[in-house]
Amino acid sequence: QVQLVVSGGGLVQAGDSIRLSCTASGETFSTYDMAWFRRLPGKAREFVASISSSGDRTFYYDLVKVRFAISRDDAKNTVTLQMNSLKPEDTAVYYCAAGTLGVYAWRTTDYTFWGQGTQVTVSS
Repeated sequence: QVQLVVSGGGLVQAGDSIRLSCTASGETFSTYDMAWFRRLPGKAREFVASISSSGDRTFYYDLVKVRFAISRDDAKNTVTLQMNSLKPEDTAVYYCAAGTLGVYAWRTTDYTFWGQGTQVTVSS
């Protein structure tokens, strides 16, 4: 089992930056590919970014890849999503997830463990 705890959401203005963190406990964090998903208001959960278990590969949703960056620190059992140049359409509940199907896994069903969501609200 892996327990994931998400932190860092909040209310920001358009153009601001925010950093989300996801800290894992339980089984070996470094064996998992990690990802961030989000659920926009009234929409299904969607893929945002992922990072391989080794940390050497990343994969992004096209609409965010220039503005967002995913990273991991295995010494701290943490994966981070740095979000820059935020737009109102980035307003969503953000979730982290752990899985073993590779960095290009983008479906919610590809991931086994999930953290609780954190709300990010971007005002215009």
